[in-house]
Amino acid sequence: MPVNSTTATAASTEAKRSLRPANRIGEKSRRGFAAMSPEQQRRIASEGGRASHQSGRGHRFSPEEAREAGRKGGQISRRGKKKPATNA
Repeated sequence: MPVNSTTATAASTEAKRSLRPANRIGEKSRRGFAAMSPEQQRRIASEGGRASHQSGRGHRFSPEEAREAGRKGGQISRRGKKKPATNA
């Protein structure tokens, strides 16, 4: 029984799709930073941080700024909790 070209092309295309990581069901392809080792990611991120500080766009928290940021974070994390009523 001869195979027509349309059927052969469709089978070929389907075979190629199943080999591509992004088209596999239940799996994700790792691209970009996700494909790199943690050491490599850290090195590249560190270079970016150094470059931003050298260009004058980097930011360092002063002790006062850090204290204020910590206080605000503490307030937000307790927003839903009520203090117990104290009867003195």
